[in-house]
Amino acid sequence: MANPIWIMTSAFDQLNLDQTVEKALEIGSQGLDLCVFRKDGTRDDFVATHLEYENFGPEAAKKLLEKFNGAKLRLSIGAFDNLIGGDPAERIKNQNHLLRLIRMAYLLGGDENDVKVGTFVGYNHELGNQEGGFEKNLLEYQRIFGPIIRYANSLGVTVLYENCPMEGWRSSGHFGTFNNLTGVLAARKIMYELVPETNHGEIYDPSHDVWQHTDPMEVIKHTDMNRLKRIHVKSTRNNPDPFWGNMYPMQEVNPELASKLGITSSTNPWDRHHYEATLPGFGLGDSMDWRAFVNILKERKFTGPFEIENEAVLSKQTGNMGAIVQGCKAAVQNLAPLLYELGEDGWQYPESEYKPLLEINRGDVPLVTMEKL
Repeated sequence: MANPIWIMTSAFDQLNLDQTVEKALEIGSQGLDLCVFRKDGTRDDFVATHLEYENFGPEAAKKLLEKFNGAKLRLSIGAFDNLIGGDPAERIKNQNHLLRLIRMAYLLGGDENDVKVGTFVGYNHELGNQEGGFEKNLLEYQRIFGPIIRYANSLGVTVLYENCPMEGWRSSGHFGTFNNLTGVLAARKIMYELVPETNHGEIYDPSHDVWQHTDPMEVIKHTDMNRLKRIHVKSTRNNPDPFWGNMYPMQEVNPELASKLGITSSTNPWDRHHYEATLPGFGLGDSMDWRAFVNILKERKFTGPFEIENEAVLSKQTGNMGAIVQGCKAAVQNLAPLLYELGEDGWQYPESEYKPLLEINRGDVPLVTMEKL
């Protein structure tokens, strides 16, 4: 079975859904992971809202399935925020938004159509600053996500966690940069023990482990493949800094003192780990062996989509739509010889692998909130 290549739609926040579908077809992808962030959310980095979620019902689901079948594309949905920490009022809004997305996925066919719901878990620093804070965060995850996962299970929907530590979510004045519980494999292993239902798993992005100086191939060797449903295609070029080393994040120090001594200092929360976001095959080499990574996934029989998450400095971060599309095309072409058989037209996803979404006419279910759960 050939792995399809999808695109995460955060790269196309400038476009509406129809325009994004057109770009996906131009790029040569087989699906879209639709970002459906809260319009009143607090994040302003790599977010998009490509579905109208406030009045989404059975009729909207039917039209969306028809639209994607017409384009021969598959889909998932997601929003990535802090669900166990941060401002308490925002936390509840994020939890309720995840419940809303689970209902939407159900109306779109849920697991029958492989429509998963992507999310972060986040981190609670009030608990984390205490002794035993990491375990307290795990128990807070169990308290919050246990009911959410069981609700999703009742609707036949799977929830997926992405492994970005969200290192820039707090100001550079804080010593640590671990802001999302799922940022390390150990936490993910424990999470599945604390909430044993089978309808939650992960979207694995190898680039986050690369800048943590962890070998993604070793992570995959120790991953429960029944939990792994998506791979994010994003690369990292590591740029070691002799002043701070590679174990701890760069800190914020007095800028005049840093200038006088000729040392680096953090100027924004996202510059602290000395790496540059890239895309495989576009503009720069990166600090990862993609052939070895794809091979270990094949050995372990991973059949899910490879989703291009374009945050590359030379592509998405230019703000130039041509460069954004160019970067995605380059990633598709870079992956194609690793994923597909050679045919008359080169290395291409075989059209015979495409399966249309089931046009399931599901009855409506009421919107649930955390208070009701």
